[in-house]
Formats: sequence, structure tokens, C-alpha cells
Amino acid sequence: MTRVLHVLDHSLPLHSGYTFRTRAILKAQQAAGIDVRGVTGLRHAADGPDREDVDGLTFARTRGSAEGPAGLREWREIGGFAEAIEREVERWRPDILHAHSPALCGMAALRVARRHSIPLVYEIRAFWEDAAVGNGTGRERSLKYRLTRALENRVVAGADAVFTICEGLRDDLVARGFDGGRIGISPNGVDLSLFGDPPPRDAALARELGFGDEPAIGFIGSFYDYEGLDDLIAAMPLLLREVPGAKLLLVGGGPMDAALREQAEASPAREAIVFTGRVPHADVERYYSLIDILAYPRKKSRLTDLVTPLKPLEAMAQRRIVAASDVGGHRELIDHAATGVLFPADDPADCADALADLVAHRGRWDAIRERAQRHVRERHDWQRNIRRYLDVYHHLLAHCPIGDRSVAA
Repeated sequence: MTRVLHVLDHSLPLHSGYTFRTRAILKAQQAAGIDVRGVTGLRHAADGPDREDVDGLTFARTRGSAEGPAGLREWREIGGFAEAIEREVERWRPDILHAHSPALCGMAALRVARRHSIPLVYEIRAFWEDAAVGNGTGRERSLKYRLTRALENRVVAGADAVFTICEGLRDDLVARGFDGGRIGISPNGVDLSLFGDPPPRDAALARELGFGDEPAIGFIGSFYDYEGLDDLIAAMPLLLREVPGAKLLLVGGGPMDAALREQAEASPAREAIVFTGRVPHADVERYYSLIDILAYPRKKSRLTDLVTPLKPLEAMAQRRIVAASDVGGHRELIDHAATGVLFPADDPADCADALADLVAHRGRWDAIRERAQRHVRERHDWQRNIRRYLDVYHHLLAHCPIGDRSVAA
């Protein structure tokens, strides 16, 4: 049985889009007959044992800390992570190292892969220098931005195979001079076994939040600036002119939480805007059940143009209506007027018009839901997408023969 050690920034039991994608990949590989384990770096900020089993998956943890000025601190972090990866390699003898961005993971894995002559697959989920700009923790073209980009380039150049999650990221690497023939795409996917028909409307929660039969627009996720939730709030007074009684439900939290609440309180539509704060993961479905249209008004930026999000796919898998801004990441996922609706980014008026038009044409919703779910089933089901990895693994093992892989006791 082929053994693959996944090198990760963080993992379950933490909840994030990153950990949910990781879980889906590892579970699908298990189902395909691959023996998988994970090792996480210093940024897995959760208490737990050095070796942890979560949902049938085994993760080893890196212990310690990295101190010092920026640059030196990250270099020490890579060194500590490489030592933890090496311990797992010596203990478990994997056939493949599969590192997932950020580049700190890739660089640590690259050191170990070269030392032990193990094939390395590197997977880019986002360019983290762009994510830092989007999250407000970095500046474009700053020294840190350029160093992070350079480190990413080094890992891509050294890896035996590279995956990205979408065309936008792959095209950017090709524009940097990398050979597109060695860059595969493993798109965001959904474990369809986790998604059935939408749950019935939670009448008790509706009463608690003051929701009646009026149309409900909603967003569930993290409140980052690039998500464009300020544009969604700004669209509400305009939407109410066309759809009296409409509600906006915002579930989650994040860096923009206070600013968004202040904006909503000053809005003439403030009575129609409901914040819940963060809710337990087990309760998220209750809030989804109240939402008629899930809105994703991402702002146009390098990050949102290059990276495809997971949330719209999960919504489509659950036969939900999706309205999203026309940034590149959304255009890769949504066929306008067929599987959802796209509207111009950074424009509250156009957002309001698109939402009003959807509400006015409810008769189209069943067909949109059916096409959207079929799209996810045919192009974003992990049980199918996993074959992309397996083909690359088999090719690497055939062309990079390595020695004995017996597991250490």
C-alpha cells in the first residue's frame, strides 16, 4: 500500500476551509487504498497530544517555537518543522511527501525530501503573500511580500510535481516561467457523502431571530475585508426598495466584525440586518436553513481573482441559490444564470439589482439548483478528483524508485 505523508500548516480538530479541504483529501485517499498521515507545523495553535487521531486520521505535531526578527524567525520555523517531518519519515517511511501551502511547509518538506530521496508533491491553495494583503496583515510589494513570493518560487522549482486548486494560480505560475506541463489542478471539491438535501427550515431559530416569510439573504463565514460584506450591507437599502421585508443574515466573525456592525447600525436598513456572531459548527446547518440566497460579494483583488473559494461549492452541493461577485475565483465555479448569478464586484447597486432579480424570478430556482448540484457532482466530487493525485503519485514512484519502506515499530 502506497504511503503518503501530508505536510500541513494546521489540521483538524481546528475548523477552517484549510482543514476541511485537508480532511476531504485524506479521507478520499484512504477510500482509494492509500495509507495517509499528516504532520503539522508550529502554527497549529491547538492543545493536544504529540500524535493525535481525529476522525480516523492521524496527525503528528511539531513542538517548540521560533523566535527572532522577521525572516530569521521563519527560517528557524522551517528548520524546526523539517526536523519534525524527518522524525515521521524515519518512523513511518512514506513513499511520497505531499506538502500543502504555505511555502514554509513546502520548504521544510523539500529539505527532507532531498535528504531522503523521496518524491515531493507541492500543492498551492493560495499565494500566502496575497492572502496576507487580503487579510490586512501584509502589504503588496513589501519586503516580506517579495520574500514570501521568492520562497514559493524556490519550492515550486524544487518539487517533483506541483498542484494548484484553480486555473488562476496555475496561470500565474506559468507567467513566472514555470512549465505548465508539470503543474496539475486539483480543484476545490466537496465530500458529497456529507451533503444531502437541505434541512427543513428551523422554525424555532427563525422566531428567535425575528425572521418570518420574507426573503432572506445570507453569508456564513469569516468577516475579512476582501469578502465584501460592507458592499452587501450597503446594498440592503437599495434591495428593500425592490423587495420590502427582505432580511440579511450575517453569521460568523473576524477582523471586520466591529466595522460591519457599526456600518449596519448607521444604515437605514439596520432593522433588516441581523448579526449572530460565531456559532458552533454543529449549529451552522440551522442558520443555513433560514437563508434563501447565499451571497458572496468578494471585492476584486489579486487574491480573489486567482483563488477559488470553497463555500459556494458547498452551497451548490446542498441545492442552494448562490449569488456572487464576478471576480476570477467565482467565474471558475459559477456559470452565470445557469448554476448561480454573478454581479459586478465592488458595486452595491449591481449587487442589489442581482438579488432583487433573483427574488422576482423564484420560478427559475429549481432549475438553477439542479444544474448547480449536477455541476458539483460532475466536476468537484472528491471521489472523482482524487484520481488526479493518484496518477501523479504512480508516475513519480515509477520514475523515482526508492528503497525499503517498512514501517518503524
